[in-house]
Amino acid sequence: MAFSTRLSTKLSLFAAFVLCLYITVVQAEGISTIRAQATITSNGQLSINSRFNLQLPDQLKQALNQGVPLNFDLNYQLNAPTLASYRNRINNLIGGDNLIQFKLTYHPLTGRYRVSMGPTFSTEYNSLDTALKAIGAVANWRVLNKGALSGATTKEVRADVRLSLSISQLPKPFQINALTSHSWQLDSGWHHLIINAE
Repeated sequence: MAFSTRLSTKLSLFAAFVLCLYITVVQAEGISTIRAQATITSNGQLSINSRFNLQLPDQLKQALNQGVPLNFDLNYQLNAPTLASYRNRINNLIGGDNLIQFKLTYHPLTGRYRVSMGPTFSTEYNSLDTALKAIGAVANWRVLNKGALSGATTKEVRADVRLSLSISQLPKPFQINALTSHSWQLDSGWHHLIINAE
């Protein structure tokens, strides 16, 4: 009886160890939030600062090194105050200014990685790790129309930010992989912004 109890305890500890190891491996690949802050500006806008820790699974690294560009979307959403949030959702349906698009490419001739932010700004990096740090990193991203948060306090404003791999912009064969493989579905999930006053 004592032997079976000790064996059961050892098996439970081993199972817990394996589970912890699995969770560590799963968390090693994906997107986690390092910084998510925003400031209510004097003209009633929101100024967002964000940074993410992005780890690509081996399949995505191989695809990138074979010439497949990876696109990421940095989105924000305003949840409160209610009226400003409602107006913002309507404006985003019409104008779609609630996101910044990042594009990661690899150039085999130079051996360098390029990160493009929007249609005009791009920077090259010598290593993939350095390039990944640039994706989702923004400072003073002014969102909302001027005056949208005039008179609102930091306690009244609630907003989230999110970084995700844009599956719809992958080449068609890779979109199928992305739908069937968990490792291709990179998403930080919505993360609450810490709101400060200017």
